[in-house]
This record gives sequence, C-alpha cells and structure tokens, in this order.
Amino acid sequence: MSEASFTFYRETRFKEVELNGRKARIPEEWEVVELGEVARIRKKKSVRDIAEVAVIPMEKVPQDNELFAEFEIKAIEDVKSSTYCEAGDLLLAKITPSFENGKQGIVPFNVPNGFALATTEVYPIVPSENLDVFFLFYILKDKRFRKILEVRMTGTTGRQRVQKTDLLKLQIPLPPLEEQKKIAEILRSIDEAIQAVDESIARLERLKKGTMERLLTRGINHTRFKTVELNGRKVEIPEEWDVVELGEVAERRNESVNPANMGNIPFVGLEHIEPGNIRLSQWGNSSEVKSSKSKFYPGDILYGKLRPYLDKAVIADFEGICSTDIIVIKAKEDKTIPEYLIWVIHSKEFIEYAKKTMKGVNHPRTSWKSIKQFQIPLPPLEEQKKIAEILRTIDEAIEAKRAKKEKLERMKKAVMEKLLTGEVRVR
Repeated sequence: MSEASFTFYRETRFKEVELNGRKARIPEEWEVVELGEVARIRKKKSVRDIAEVAVIPMEKVPQDNELFAEFEIKAIEDVKSSTYCEAGDLLLAKITPSFENGKQGIVPFNVPNGFALATTEVYPIVPSENLDVFFLFYILKDKRFRKILEVRMTGTTGRQRVQKTDLLKLQIPLPPLEEQKKIAEILRSIDEAIQAVDESIARLERLKKGTMERLLTRGINHTRFKTVELNGRKVEIPEEWDVVELGEVAERRNESVNPANMGNIPFVGLEHIEPGNIRLSQWGNSSEVKSSKSKFYPGDILYGKLRPYLDKAVIADFEGICSTDIIVIKAKEDKTIPEYLIWVIHSKEFIEYAKKTMKGVNHPRTSWKSIKQFQIPLPPLEEQKKIAEILRTIDEAIEAKRAKKEKLERMKKAVMEKLLTGEVRVR
C-alpha cells in the first residue's frame, strides 16, 4: 500500500435518500445506486487446453480480516464443478452459513493464467470502472448491507442462498471514485494492522505450545534424566521428578448448593470458559440459575467435563458457584500449586487422555473417576512455581496482543461507520 496522506473533515451538507427501503442521509456529491448498475456477476466460461488450474474452494475464501482469497493448483480433470472467476473479481459466498459468517474475498491479482475456478457457492462480482473493488469489499462487509441480503435468502433450512437478483438490486452509497479508493485504503491499513497482530498471536501460541511441552517433561536446566512410563508411553523426565496420578496431588471439591440460598454471587457456566484460557474473563450471576450447582473457592480449578476436547479449564480468582458440568478441582498444597496444575490440564496429552474416557454420544463427558488416574510428571514445588511463571509470562503477552486486536477491531468498526455513511469525509 502507498504511504498516502489523508485529510479528514466532518461533512455538513447532506441530502435525504431512500436506501433499501429506509430513509438515509448521504453527502450531496454521493449517489445511491443499485449494485447491478456498477457491477455484474461474471458469466460462466469453459476452460480448455490447460493441464492445471488455480482452484478456490470455500475454505480458501476468507471470513475475517483477509482481503484476498487463496488458491490451490489442481489438474483440470480433477475439477468437477466450479464457478469461473478472474483476477480482481470479488467472490461473495451465497450459501448459509458461509454468507452469514462473512465469507468473501478478492481473487488474487497473481493467480496463474489470470483466472481461477471457484466453488459454485460464490458469486464472482466484477466492478465497473466507477466502482473500486476494495471499496465494494468493505460495503459488502458492512452488516447494514449484509443483513438486507440475509433476510432475503431463500431455500430449505441449512441450504438457503442469496439470490442473484437481490444482490444486484442491493442499493449502496457511491462516493466519487477517488474517495472510494481513499476510504478503502484507510480500512485496508487497519486490516493490515489487525493481521500483523494475528500473526504475532499465532507465533506466541506456537511458542507457548512448544514451551509447555518442553517444561512439563524436561523442566528447567536439568542434565540428568530417567525414563518412566507415563500413561502408557515411555518418557524422559528429570531424575528429581516423580510420577504421580492427578488424584494423588489434587482432589475433587464436591460441595453442592442451592443457588436460591446463596444470594448474589458469581455463576460460572461452560459458556463462560474460553477454550485454552487459564483465567475467567466473564461470568454470570447466581440469580440467573435455579437447579443445584457446585461451590468453588479462590484457587480452585474449574474443569469442563462436557466435551473435554474443547479444552476448558481455568483457575478461579473468586468464590462462586458453577455448572455441574464443571469439575471443581482443589490442589493439595503440599504437593502442587494450581498455577502449575492448570498447564498440565491444558496439555495435549491430558486432552487426548480425557477424550478417550468420554461416555455418551450426544453429550460426551469425562469424569473425575477417570481423569484422576492421569499420570503426571511432578517437579518439586519451587520448580513448579518457576515453570508456572514462565508460562504465565507468555500467556500475558498473548492476552496483551488479543486486547490490542480487540481495540483495532473496535476502531475499524467506528471508522467504517463514519466513512461509509459520509459523516466523515476524506480527501
């Protein structure tokens, strides 16, 4: 992207217009047009005399902050059904739930041979010379316009589609072309910042995963190791470490309470626990629930036994009650600390072990009886604290990046609203 400089100013001259059946205000120089007036859906075209072709399946069409779709190369005879599209076309998913999830992306300008064969469940939109493709990208990302198409989707449940006629009749605000390009460039710069943070989070997540695997079996600065059996596999651990079952170093807190007798205290359900996180960022209130619940205290580990592959486990920072689909685990203070134990519970080995103990088809659950037999390598308490501190530091860095991403996303939403309505202009 260019290092362009922009001048922003607040618009004062508006006109009232009809926009998809509603009254709206847009700047006097802007127009309201139907999408079909400034863009078309690319027609089908046969592809011949070519051995390999770029293919864009639905999973290669982005739904978050990525602008461009990705492609893979396939032999032409392996492509059974497809939608022809060319470099610079905007692919808009037309089927549920892909459309509602925001799946859309531009065919990369470097696609081999200048064209690709995409999934049949997209519309390849070709903007006219009066419509910037990146501006159109953000217009179609705007929930105000997507919602109009969403309510008009037709078809059977689970197979509903946006109709071509509805898409082409969608009314959009149209600034002068140069302003379209500037609006799109500003929004692209925010998206690029979000993508950079995403990449940073991904790198830290890989670092955390690798560090966890190493620290939970190799410890810190050890030179002498022994081979032990750990849940049916041979593993090397430091000579000073022990192998114990989870039930030897922790116990289940089994305190059942009636929410009606608890007053207003925090309530934690499975929906409040984010997969992979070690701390709660949200919770409800005891007044919202009725049936018997489990009591927990600060320092307890709250472990989701329903669908254990979701990796839901956190350390409680306060007293409260929780769903009975959550096992309340209390660390034995003379053996381990919750800040170490939580990482063991989030380890790949523990998750795989818990999955093997699931019972039930529609609502598979593990149990304390099963997971308490999980064997863990146990360092001395002082080393547990050091390991926990290292992993906590990485986790805090990840959380800081996530907070930065949320801030950028809020900023993008606010900027989109101002620029796409013309309330704030750019030149």
